[in-house]
Amino acid sequence: MTDYGHDLLFGAFVTPTAQPVRHAVDLAVTAERAGLDLVTFQDHPYQPRFHDTWTLLSYVAARTERIHLSGNVLNLPLRQPAVLARSAASLDLLSGGRFELGIGAGGFWDAIEAMGGRRLSPGQAVDALEEAIRVVREIWAAGKPGGVRVDGEYYRVHGAKRGPAPAHDVNVWIGAYKPRMLRLTGRVADGWLPTLQYLQGGPADLTQMNALIDEGAAAAGREPAQVRRLLNIGGQFASTGRSLLNGPPEQWAEDLAGLTLEHGVSAFILAADDPAAIELFAAEVVPVTRQLVAEERARRAA
Repeated sequence: MTDYGHDLLFGAFVTPTAQPVRHAVDLAVTAERAGLDLVTFQDHPYQPRFHDTWTLLSYVAARTERIHLSGNVLNLPLRQPAVLARSAASLDLLSGGRFELGIGAGGFWDAIEAMGGRRLSPGQAVDALEEAIRVVREIWAAGKPGGVRVDGEYYRVHGAKRGPAPAHDVNVWIGAYKPRMLRLTGRVADGWLPTLQYLQGGPADLTQMNALIDEGAAAAGREPAQVRRLLNIGGQFASTGRSLLNGPPEQWAEDLAGLTLEHGVSAFILAADDPAAIELFAAEVVPVTRQLVAEERARRAA
């Protein structure tokens, strides 16, 4: 059993489709009104049927007041890290400290290359991501003396001015599945953001993957609990229970509480493009999950 003790967060994972034009924005507003903590958007800049994710994040920030925002996850190969750092800090300042940086090493390399990005091997993509995160954090470190200097293999910054600093300590969440990426997450990230349906062994995979993140954290002198475990989830609401996240809201709450208490997941992001599903999740799953986790944590503490 692994419970890293974080307060629970709940969010929505919205497809940024451009048709109908306002649908993604309206879903984000629905998520905020329903009381969710976070709304996130896929980032596929090579996909013409999607809105550009960064533009959409900025627009949603202006349409909302409380909910936090993130890419899920931003496509690093098509987003230069020094510029991304300033964009992220600017949006965080303009939104009152509501932006978090979900980022990935890249995939769909044919499409990335077609857009002018550099094709990388899996190993190169991991190294590039580590360099990029260093660049981002150095740009944000507005109070450090001197300019930013990172002489990497993939990203080089020679004397760039620092800043602006974000309004709050922006979390860096990495979408990761393979061992090197998981260890990198443990070394440098604030959170791990995978998708449940991509885990071939289902929730059982979380045990081994958590161990690799913990290993990376320990090697860097960090406590494993410094890395929040987030999870994109999907499923179906039904009148009777059938399988994991396929049943009535009370079963969903039990399933999510189990993922928290057994595997340390403390943020659940529902993939849903249906406002009714988002509202049901927020009204009937979220509060019961919080209650179940709080009761079990209290019992264990006693």
